[in-house]
Amino acid sequence: MTDALLSDRRRIYAVSLLRSIGAGMAGPLLGLQLAAGNRDPAFLGLVVGTGLAGAAVAAWMITLGADRWGRRRSAALLCLLTAVGGFAVAWGGPEAFILAAAFFGMLNGMGKDRGALPVLESVMLPNTVNAEGRTQVFARYTALQDLGHGLGSLSICLPGLLVGFGLSQLNASSSCLALYAFLSLCALPLYLRLSPAMESEVRHDPPPLSPEGKATIRKLSLLFSLDAIGGGFLTSAGMTYIFAVHFHATTTQIALLFVAARLLNALSHLAAAWLAKKIGLVNTMVFTHIPSSLLLVTVACTSSFPLAVVLFLLREGLVEMDVPTRQSYVVAVVAPHERSAAAGWTSLVRMGGWSLGAFLAAPLSAGGSITAPLIAGASLKIFYDFALWSQCRKVKPPEER
Repeated sequence: MTDALLSDRRRIYAVSLLRSIGAGMAGPLLGLQLAAGNRDPAFLGLVVGTGLAGAAVAAWMITLGADRWGRRRSAALLCLLTAVGGFAVAWGGPEAFILAAAFFGMLNGMGKDRGALPVLESVMLPNTVNAEGRTQVFARYTALQDLGHGLGSLSICLPGLLVGFGLSQLNASSSCLALYAFLSLCALPLYLRLSPAMESEVRHDPPPLSPEGKATIRKLSLLFSLDAIGGGFLTSAGMTYIFAVHFHATTTQIALLFVAARLLNALSHLAAAWLAKKIGLVNTMVFTHIPSSLLLVTVACTSSFPLAVVLFLLREGLVEMDVPTRQSYVVAVVAPHERSAAAGWTSLVRMGGWSLGAFLAAPLSAGGSITAPLIAGASLKIFYDFALWSQCRKVKPPEER
């Protein structure tokens, strides 16, 4: 491992942490800003959906052309667009202007780092390490992301502090949202300093995907879409609703609960890398994911708030152990020049699956039901786990052959 590659990995870690802090900030701060501006509540959903649409379009373009245009150049451009879009949304203005800024700035209101830049980073990181160390590198990468999400979620307290210094609620919320854009801007020089080793080996006229590569990407995309649709039923917003309405938890209790959850997510990524060395990537993905789905259903079935907290945190300690292992597996079972396509298409279907799952959850929640969406989402995720194990357990990455 050369010093240049180690520096590249550290720069990717750093920009990922900055971006995940911003992602944790963007959702709550956007809601506060629009509320302070007396915007219609439906407009918030429209802005978030428009931002996700922009992120999906960017991920699609990156999948098709980043290796040709240059990964570093593409990452820097996306970083700049994110910053400009964030500053524009923070500035405010007519609704059409905010929607355009959200789309071109790929505004992330999900509370977690989703979009085109993680796709690029997931194909650059394997260039910094050998096959044996790849999963550990992804584990540290995703652990830093969840740490950033937890730190970013605390930003909901910042506008109140600024109001205490004399700012209006609207100006305070807008100023904090501008901080999200500033964090994106800080990442720009780090992308520009990445070495040429982060680029694809084939920059011009990349060879077409092999038949085996196409089949693998198609199979993984179909499987991951099932998982994503199930995830759309099991959102953070839905869990917040359950704790607030069903258990009458306070805002402070819920905020602390989700910070603890993000910390457990981060620790679980490191544990996943250790476990994968013992039992393999696919087995780690499946046999930690099934109990996490069962635990989530039990949260809504109990009437005790302390017990619900324990069950929820146990679930959070398991639910994301499949994240670094999945990322590592996707780039390991295809040829190096097929990594961008594999990471891109599997990320795209996940974005679409989350949206579809959230849409399907709405009628199940009719009448105030809190268990139906959880049972449906958990059932679909468990079906996905068995399908993944059935289809992929014999397709091993290089370090397991």
